[in-house]
Amino acid sequence: MSCRAGAGLSGTDLSAGAALARLPGPPDRPVLITGGAGFVGTNLADRLAREGRRVIVLDDLSRPGVERNLAWLRAMHGDRILPELADIRDGERLGRAVARSAAVFHLAAQVAVTTSLRDPVHDFEVNACGTLRVLEAVRAQPEPPPLVFSSTNKVYGALPDLELVEEADRCRPADPGHAGGVREDRPLDFHSPYGCSKGAADQYVLDYARSYGLPATVFRMSCIYGPHQFGTEDQGWVAHFLIAAAEGRTITLFGTGRQVRDILHADDLVDAFLLALGNRDAVSGRAFNIGGGPANAVSLREVLEQIAGLDGRLPAVEYGPWRTGDQPWYVADISRFRQATGWTPGIAAADGIARLHRWLHGERPGLPLVEVVARSLPAAQ
Repeated sequence: MSCRAGAGLSGTDLSAGAALARLPGPPDRPVLITGGAGFVGTNLADRLAREGRRVIVLDDLSRPGVERNLAWLRAMHGDRILPELADIRDGERLGRAVARSAAVFHLAAQVAVTTSLRDPVHDFEVNACGTLRVLEAVRAQPEPPPLVFSSTNKVYGALPDLELVEEADRCRPADPGHAGGVREDRPLDFHSPYGCSKGAADQYVLDYARSYGLPATVFRMSCIYGPHQFGTEDQGWVAHFLIAAAEGRTITLFGTGRQVRDILHADDLVDAFLLALGNRDAVSGRAFNIGGGPANAVSLREVLEQIAGLDGRLPAVEYGPWRTGDQPWYVADISRFRQATGWTPGIAAADGIARLHRWLHGERPGLPLVEVVARSLPAAQ
């Protein structure tokens, strides 16, 4: 594990068991993950189940590929995985799941800016109204379980005031004082329907912690990548680049390709989730920027160069116009969460991309990558 011990935790690292042992209620109560068959939810559920915890995976399986993640979880962990095939807006089934749970990770969402532009009503219903239903279900419990909510860096908008300098393969802030990343005290500036719906949910979570005393924490997350990610052009760009390159498809870069993001491997994110539970008194009612930080900041062009090194050829690339709400540069200042918990990412960007490349290719080179992933996952039992 790459996890560093946080304040209030003993030992040299943090296991799922150590974090969950500090939760209220009987030790056999499961953990609820909404959107639990998504790629982040799958990695989190796998970690919890490997350490003996039962996990309620609440998901409507609407995102292509996630049904394979659920099948893999069930095949790996058997009855420790408790599927709840439900829409996050189904208040009755959601309420029953929350009532059984020792902790709630709320990951279910409509995740793409492009989709939100096509159907902003659906986007709002899932992201804003769905989160409000989760909060109400948590508030209804005699002893509300701790809640960790996955927000987004899009709540800060396009950062139009940040003056940038373009170099050969990346851009950077003109002011070196900004190199440490975006801090949580930066004014919110919701862009796109997606930014608005996630931003509204973000603020509801913080206000329910303030108004009702819920033990709730917000993660404003940067670009997460790792195994079980079925990346597309709209979301999950690191996996999308790897899959498209391996299949010989042309990759479209919207803008210059010099955009910079601090990417974070899913294993490091799971560590952060567990530390949030283990340090819930220190993190409750607070928002944290969670990403790879400056040490893991990469541009789109730089990732393509690494893929060329892994595949032996540079992927085919074309360029398109900038997309609504896209940030030319975003790097998270992760110092607030590090100070609260001791967490710091342990997987370097180059190593993490190589790991994802190996996972995607599996043992069957020559098959289309989508088929490789599909054939490598066992069917549901």
